[in-house]
Amino acid sequence: MEMIIEMFSYPFMVRAFAVGALVALCSALLGVSLVLKRYSMIGDGLSHVGFGALAIAASLNLAPLAVAVPVVIVAAVLLLRIRGNSRIKGDAAIALISTSSLAVGVMVISMTTGMNTDVYNYMFGSILAMSEEDVRLSVVMAVIVLVLFVFFYHKIFAITFDETFAQATGVKADLYNTLIAILTAVTIVLGMRMMGALLISSLIIFPALTSMRVCKTFKSVVINSALISVVCLVTGITVSYVWGTPAGASVVMVNIAALLIYTLIGLIRNRGK
Repeated sequence: MEMIIEMFSYPFMVRAFAVGALVALCSALLGVSLVLKRYSMIGDGLSHVGFGALAIAASLNLAPLAVAVPVVIVAAVLLLRIRGNSRIKGDAAIALISTSSLAVGVMVISMTTGMNTDVYNYMFGSILAMSEEDVRLSVVMAVIVLVLFVFFYHKIFAITFDETFAQATGVKADLYNTLIAILTAVTIVLGMRMMGALLISSLIIFPALTSMRVCKTFKSVVINSALISVVCLVTGITVSYVWGTPAGASVVMVNIAALLIYTLIGLIRNRGK
């Protein structure tokens, strides 16, 4: 109890838990659709784009989120268009854009600020990296993401399981695919400051895969993913605080443990049938 009181006495820890929980929630909800549509690696690609945008913002002394959010949104929409209308298919398009963006980011940094602590934080995450301004903007944008997901839940469900049938019933699949891409882009940028460009995609992939080990319906997977994601993030940040480990890596390790536990539960349940 004393440790918990001490932990929450630091403003940066309160900011980390507040923003982290919202980002984890957004990531888990969107992650279910992305994993089922076999497009989960978009998170990894967009995080690299975000790194390049953050590097450019840092070199020009601009607000990081104000630059990264629109750039990553454009990249997300572009990936969607390339995936559907080009000879360069999904995984190749992600690899092309992500590696190019990462290279641009590294080149800009090496020619301007150098590989300093801020760059390390962008790549691997830090609970100290978030300012009060970042928190305010992150909370507002995360709430918008959550509201839009809940409002368009049934449309997202439709295009996730059978896009062709959804189109036949009048659902504008391209519009809602674009919406998912935009919401994912915003979530990725918000989570990069804490998780880092190299680890943020784990918040999208792990909770969805973990809940699918046990849950069978879309709704149960979504709800369970949200719970797993928030619990794992809170646990990971606590571990990071107690043992002084990197926040992003700690959250990922807790997610790995949760995946193993749920896999074991799923195997036991299947044998019992």
